Parts: sequence; C-alpha cells; structure tokens
Amino acid sequence: MKTTIHELPELKMKSVSKTKMKLMMALIIWIAIYPSITLFLYLFGGPLSVFPLYLRTLVLTLSLVPWIVFAGVPFVDFIMRHISLKNK
Repeated sequence: MKTTIHELPELKMKSVSKTKMKLMMALIIWIAIYPSITLFLYLFGGPLSVFPLYLRTLVLTLSLVPWIVFAGVPFVDFIMRHISLKNK
C-alpha cells in the first residue's frame, strides 16, 4: 500500500493519538500501582521482612496484580472519566 502526500497529516494524527493514549494508560496504571504498593508495604512490610526477597516479591505480586487489574485501574479510569466529563 502506497501512501500519498495527502494522507501524511492523517497518519501523523493517528500516531500522535496512539502515543497520547499510551501515555494516558501508563499514567492511569502508575496512579493505581504507586499507592497500592506503598500501602501494602506499610501494612505488611514488617511481617514479610523475615522472608527472602524472592518470597516477599511473590506475595506482593500475587496480591497486587489482581487488585490492580480488577479494581485499581478501573477505579482510577472511572475517576478520570468523571473528572473529564465535569470539565466539558
């Protein structure tokens, strides 16, 4: 498929849009992960400190990955959409 000169601005806009969406998703994930890890370590860091690092990491990921996927990211996404709709 050959791209013509008239299609270049449209292709550039698609690329910018994809990049913006990836950056927004990265921000949403970070907003969900950072406080979750901080709270987890605050609550369970002491008791887990007796275990080797690989076991602490296993417990942390076993508990936080489902939390982030099923609750954290959807919640942050809901809040950001709500704020976005308020601003319109």
